[in-house]
Amino acid sequence: MSRAAVIQMNSGADRDANLAAAAGGLRAAADAGASLAVLPENFACMGERESDKLALAEGDGSGPIQDFLAAQARALSLWIVGGTIPLAVPGDSGRVHAACGVWNPQGVRVARYDKIHLFDIEVPDGSGERYRESATIAPGAPEPVVVDTPLGRLGLSVCYDLRFPELYRRLLAAGAEVLCVPSAFTARTGEAHWEMLLRARAVENLCHVLASNQCGTHAAGRRTWGHSCIIDPWGRVLDDAGDAPGVVVAELDAQARQAQRRSFPALDHRRLT
Repeated sequence: MSRAAVIQMNSGADRDANLAAAAGGLRAAADAGASLAVLPENFACMGERESDKLALAEGDGSGPIQDFLAAQARALSLWIVGGTIPLAVPGDSGRVHAACGVWNPQGVRVARYDKIHLFDIEVPDGSGERYRESATIAPGAPEPVVVDTPLGRLGLSVCYDLRFPELYRRLLAAGAEVLCVPSAFTARTGEAHWEMLLRARAVENLCHVLASNQCGTHAAGRRTWGHSCIIDPWGRVLDDAGDAPGVVVAELDAQARQAQRRSFPALDHRRLT
């Protein structure tokens, strides 16, 4: 069995302070024996304005945030899923990609997934809470990204992607055994749907799920739900971080996952593909 960690943060507008907090979480994950750790969406910046991320945009392959993740992976001998990073979009200076990268213990980025579903919504509860991610984020190509890790084949997704089960079926078809969901899920939508959706994605795909979320109140007054967690293929929550910054670590039993897929072959019974 291999250990996985999800890191819960309350990121603010100060990139360097956020990186220092992320470093503490990654160190705690490594000290707890994790072979892979997941940072949340926007871990390096939750600014006062959505446009603040544009000032932190990096070119693909290098920059303070990417260099930090590579250095941490090497120093800790740890696989790191780098939440999301604002990466420049060629020819579009007004938007960035919300890029989720995976670094191996040699500090080499071995996968990149750009968030494809953008959170352009008004929360339907009369609160007037609205978001328009497409104003500052360009969607990635609608292609699944799966990468080999010590935990098994890891399928990448980000936050709002969680509401689109067809993406996870595509990840499953590409061989995913573990699903990763770095997020900044809002407090209102998180309270209503976070755990429900995560458990559904685990059960319907017979996959482990690693969900790393932001928590608390951020620079602009935005509130996020927390409750980062690790879920097994039967939908059991192995551990939950609650509503404060912290690190959750759990064992992922790959043999039990495969045995469950054999004894409960729902994936073989599909009639629509």
